[in-house]
Amino acid sequence: MADSSLFQVPILGLAIRAYGAYSVKRGTADRSAIRSAVRQLQEDWAIGIYLQGGRSHDARIVSPKLGAALIAAKAQVPLLPVSLWGTDKVLPKGCWLPRSYPVTVRIGKIVPPPVGTSKVELKTVTQRCMNDIHALYDLRR
Repeated sequence: MADSSLFQVPILGLAIRAYGAYSVKRGTADRSAIRSAVRQLQEDWAIGIYLQGGRSHDARIVSPKLGAALIAAKAQVPLLPVSLWGTDKVLPKGCWLPRSYPVTVRIGKIVPPPVGTSKVELKTVTQRCMNDIHALYDLRR
């Protein structure tokens, strides 16, 4: 999944497509992107979704979106909380050329998918994932 605007950048758009990504219209309930994500998961592919809908400057999730939990519920697949530390130094916002910097990836414990798609259920699972990601991030390096 990648922001639809990234597909407009000539070389970057080609690279993103080559890796099998599909566009998502940020800030909207992009049903096409949700269907694509569910289809990918049902075909045994993994997908990556930032809970806040994009990158943050300090890796803190302030207002998580419910999309990851919704997709997990529809596909009935578990979620895997992952924390990335150092990526803000590799590719700072507004920068197009990556820099060399060590990145730490911390992987949490699997979170079962929501049993349904009610807002309460989605919020509960999203909150759990957010808490797990924050705990992983606090470990840092």
